Amino acid sequence: MKNFLFKTTIIASLFVLLISCNGEKKEPITELPAIAVKVSGVSENDNSPFVSASGKIEAENSANLSTRMMGYVTKVNVIVGQKVAAGQTLVSINNTDLQAKKAQVDASILQATAGYNNAKKDYDRFMNLFKQQSASQKELDDMTARYEMAKAGLEGARQMRNEVVAQFKYSNITAPFSGVVTNTFIKEGDMANPGMPLVSIEGASKLQVTAMVSESDITAIKKGMPVTVLVKSSNDQLTGKVSEVSISAKNTGGQYLVKINLDKADASVLSGMFVNVQFPIEKQQNASKSDVMLIPETALIKQGQLTGLYVIGNDSIAILRWLRIGKTFGNQVEVLSGLAANEQYIVSAEGKLFNGAKVSIQ
Repeated sequence: MKNFLFKTTIIASLFVLLISCNGEKKEPITELPAIAVKVSGVSENDNSPFVSASGKIEAENSANLSTRMMGYVTKVNVIVGQKVAAGQTLVSINNTDLQAKKAQVDASILQATAGYNNAKKDYDRFMNLFKQQSASQKELDDMTARYEMAKAGLEGARQMRNEVVAQFKYSNITAPFSGVVTNTFIKEGDMANPGMPLVSIEGASKLQVTAMVSESDITAIKKGMPVTVLVKSSNDQLTGKVSEVSISAKNTGGQYLVKINLDKADASVLSGMFVNVQFPIEKQQNASKSDVMLIPETALIKQGQLTGLYVIGNDSIAILRWLRIGKTFGNQVEVLSGLAANEQYIVSAEGKLFNGAKVSIQ
């Protein structure tokens, strides 16, 4: 009996000690400074009676510039973020072989020109002799054939020169339109190969929105329809019009691609920002449950086979929420369950987040 009481007393003491230890572990967490975070919402307009879709801002004009020739890069004249004008040289490639070929072609043109001039004089002379019946038809035919061959040789040399001159523009890559350099894929001394991207450029003057719309709503969206665009990061509200409506979802994961040209955008609106597009179309009763919920892939936390993200709990606490995700649309991922439509989640943090960390929304 005494042994039983002794063991019971020891177990109770250990239990109290564990509780006290657990309590002591929580104290340092509450004393840690709050981590600055940025948050975003899945959709600001999900409770609206109108159709809405997530999208992304892109430049209306964008291009990855490459070359048709092989050669060493001698000069990269731009850096990422630099504004360029149409026709400005971006990359220069060694063109010594082209210059040598051009010199050969110029020499062949001189030779062909001399042969043509000589053949033309003989042709004119024999034509006069034939009119005076001092030359036979056979002699005139032979001289005419010689003249035509010389003429064709000169024309061929000139066309070859045009081909060489046209290749020179591939040794000096120029901007096809005014815009901003968004990426450079090479540096001085690298070997440029045909078709290999060298520089990417986006037009800074015109922006558009690409959005994915469900099959239940796409038939009601028409070209030229005015829409409202909400920028998720800054809550700026923009206006625009539908410019393109895709009629196939074969390559877009069952969603239909819609492009919107923005009427006006200030300097704070940049290419790559995520937006929510509201179309002036009333939702169908059975369509509100099938809206696709998209979040940026960079906000996800992956641990083994699990995927989640941090949401904001009571008292500004970061809570790790596990999700069930679906298809991927570009840089966005479909959330099937685990996140409410109007719930905010953490996009980025200025420190290492953990479950239960204090946060301050910036």
